[in-house]
Amino acid sequence: MNKTGAAIIGCGAIFPLHADAVMELDDAGLRLVVDSDLPKAQAAAARYACEAAADYRVLLERDDIQVIHLCTPHHLHAEMAVELLAAGKHVLTEKPMAENPASADALLEAARNSRGQLGVTFQNRYNAASQMIHEYIASGSLGRLICMKGIVTWHRDQAYYESAPWRGRWATEGGGVLINQTLHTLDLLQWFGGAISSVKGSVTADALADLIEVEDTAHACIDFTSGARALFYGTTAYGTDSPVELEIVFENGVLTQRRDSLYLWKDGEETRLCEPPQTKAGGKSYWGTSHRKLIADFYRHVRDGRPFWIDAEEGKKSLELMAGLYEYTRSRQGLRFPPE
Repeated sequence: MNKTGAAIIGCGAIFPLHADAVMELDDAGLRLVVDSDLPKAQAAAARYACEAAADYRVLLERDDIQVIHLCTPHHLHAEMAVELLAAGKHVLTEKPMAENPASADALLEAARNSRGQLGVTFQNRYNAASQMIHEYIASGSLGRLICMKGIVTWHRDQAYYESAPWRGRWATEGGGVLINQTLHTLDLLQWFGGAISSVKGSVTADALADLIEVEDTAHACIDFTSGARALFYGTTAYGTDSPVELEIVFENGVLTQRRDSLYLWKDGEETRLCEPPQTKAGGKSYWGTSHRKLIADFYRHVRDGRPFWIDAEEGKKSLELMAGLYEYTRSRQGLRFPPE
């Protein structure tokens, strides 16, 4: 079997999840890792028995490498992906796909004009609980979707921002808690709810205003064209990293995600529908275990020549939601979607 050649750009905290996932694939091989810190790239290459480089542009001439994983700081995602797509490479980028909707538009255009595919790593869509919630909504078996809530209460301190100076800056991170820690939850809410009609809320810096330019706390009221509403709260000003909480209310039942288990409340009884995954994923526990599922699925789509379902258009939706909340904070007026 001719294996699909893979490369990973960025050898930071999220790198091992991508590298280990590629190593598990029978029809793919990790051939190159790239980091501007060459010793870091060389250490990663030694661990995974592949080549190392400091400049990602070497990939543009490597015909033996077809799929590129982007695990770099936010502000580099769109810039690198545009160039790689122009060279016909398949690109799987960590979220966010860009630091703002304008950069996302440029990336969307590049993806449309490329023979390669762009995938966005919203791995939480592959969680068993997320899949079940989406199926219940699509089937209508619990009646009409009425409302949802998503709560993320995590902890980020001064040392976290000082360990990577690109964090906490508009120019390089593109935002704070919304774009970094809670974008997965925002993505799930919009994936569950469908087309958005308006968003209202606020963003603030409650704990580290003297250290960071961006927000560490946000709340939102999101209205969908279906008539459903979602309430969202996210912060990194908490004292620990608590499990994400989701509640999905229907006419005839309520789905609740607690500690990665999904429960159904119906007719006065609560039933557990799925338990937390047992497999250790590596990395931080709240990243979940679904990177492997998403990455394997992306390679299947590439191999079969089928469009990957979490593409540039899907990746842009949560960025538009985030931008709408920033705009509302500035204007204090409800923003209609899509943004002008």
